[in-house]
Amino acid sequence: MNIVFDRHRRLRSHPVLRDLVRETRLDVDDLMYPLFVTHDAGRHPVLSMPGVEHLSIDEFRREVNELSELGVNSILLFGLPAIKDDLSSEAYAYDGIVQQAIRAAKEENPRLLVATDVCLCQYNPAGHCGIVHGDHIENDESLELLANTALSHVRAGADLVAPSDMMDGRIAAIRATLDANGYLETPILSYSVKYASSFYGPFREAAHSAPSFGDRKTYQMDPANVREALLEAASDLKEGADMLMVKPALAYMDVIRALREEFSVPVAAYNVSGEYAMIKAASAQGWIDEQAVVMEMLTGMKRAGADILITYFAKDVARYLR
Repeated sequence: MNIVFDRHRRLRSHPVLRDLVRETRLDVDDLMYPLFVTHDAGRHPVLSMPGVEHLSIDEFRREVNELSELGVNSILLFGLPAIKDDLSSEAYAYDGIVQQAIRAAKEENPRLLVATDVCLCQYNPAGHCGIVHGDHIENDESLELLANTALSHVRAGADLVAPSDMMDGRIAAIRATLDANGYLETPILSYSVKYASSFYGPFREAAHSAPSFGDRKTYQMDPANVREALLEAASDLKEGADMLMVKPALAYMDVIRALREEFSVPVAAYNVSGEYAMIKAASAQGWIDEQAVVMEMLTGMKRAGADILITYFAKDVARYLR
């Protein structure tokens, strides 16, 4: 039989050849590892997220050293306060848990890139990302507290701040406050595109941040919208953001790609708690090959256009890549 057709399999015939022509590569330098710090002593597992723990400052120091040995060079800090109040006071306190952790991290490894989540939800009884009056989340009144939180993190030694609250104008408020206090070089990684997602459930256990009433749909984005994502991102860049984030990642690959094609700044993808928990649960049942699925998923996020992968699998991936 004399037929003509393309032989694409030629370039798949040898494992080294497959490596040579691979288009997208994961690297440990792509990874940012989220961590939860607490005033409580010791380590306390997050039941819905196997392998994730609440860490005391002493245990956090040990974690920083382990990450350094693995080559994971950036972290994203979340704090669990000792006391919650209506003004989210510990969010911007000098001796707040995040501020303590920043100083500890820099003592253990000055090279470590320390990013901090800037939000109020963990720090107030309502569990909402801004100041609450009755059943209303106050946008403009929240901006000063968010800016003060970012400033307190940077004063403690944070290398960059990542506002996750989704209040309108918070990037402008943070940029103005940092600049006025001499921190003109501190970058902002904005949670520009943060959806009101069902994938956050395990995180709310981890961060003790579930809303006490209602939901976050008045400030987080509708999962059906992508044009709105471009508007949010453009506004944040205009206000002074240096990098953009899409959260969650797995169900929003098209949004990652849309931001990558529209903007030239770095784009981060947050591989969120629900995505992590589903893989852990399926792996525990023997239904999937965890390592293979994790690497395929994160490669997909990077292929979609993400430069930074924020993932609870960061330590695992660092070991896989060795």
